[in-house]
Amino acid sequence: MGFADAAKAALLLHLSLFLLSSFAVSAQTLPQALPPLYHAISPVMPPSHPPSHHHHHHHHPHPPTPPPVYPPPPPKAPTKPPTYAPPPKAPHKPPTYPPPPKPPTYAPPPKAPSYPPPPHPPARPPTYPKPSRSFVAVQGVVFCKSCKYKGSDTLLGAEAIHNATVKLTCKNTKYKQEATAKTDKNGYFFLQAPKTITSFGAHKCTVSLLSSPLASCSKPTDLHGGIKGAALRPEKPFTANKLPFILYTVGPFAFEPKCY
Repeated sequence: MGFADAAKAALLLHLSLFLLSSFAVSAQTLPQALPPLYHAISPVMPPSHPPSHHHHHHHHPHPPTPPPVYPPPPPKAPTKPPTYAPPPKAPHKPPTYPPPPKPPTYAPPPKAPSYPPPPHPPARPPTYPKPSRSFVAVQGVVFCKSCKYKGSDTLLGAEAIHNATVKLTCKNTKYKQEATAKTDKNGYFFLQAPKTITSFGAHKCTVSLLSSPLASCSKPTDLHGGIKGAALRPEKPFTANKLPFILYTVGPFAFEPKCY
């Protein structure tokens, strides 16, 4: 190595020392960089030792790089607690439910046919114990009609005739049987049939008008069969002189007056 090369090397060495000393002075005078306010980023510390230099490689030292400055992160919005919709208010009215289904209806079983009660037999007239045979007695009344109702079958205004004669005729035997009777002051008559006539043959007997004692009222009328003969209507049994009888009724009969 020659002198020139040694001189260059010495010059470079002095220059490097000068730069290094000046860098150290400037580093003391500069204010220290404040560390960042947030822990997320670590500051870049300057190298504590200058980079080593090799004698064989001639590199110029670089000035120290200031640490990068980052803007502070945007403030985070405060996290709000989650909001929930208020529960629905209970209705004032109680909830309505559909009516329960009605139970199935079944048709009632068919009723047994009802039948009307059997009709009661008609009430029979009282029956009386009849002997084997009873004798016959007949009663009735005879009147004189009023001139006001002459020719009419009515007894309005009529008056009873005293001593008028009536006749009983029976045709239940081979020979005709007859009996007569007269009225009292009330126009009433009562007669007994011959003992040959009994209740068994009374349906063949009739009673009719025979005569009137009044000349002004002597024309017989056929009211209730006064002319052609009235059939006997049984009334009741009775006993006379210890003999059984059945009382029959006819009429009433009437004569018609002569009106001037």
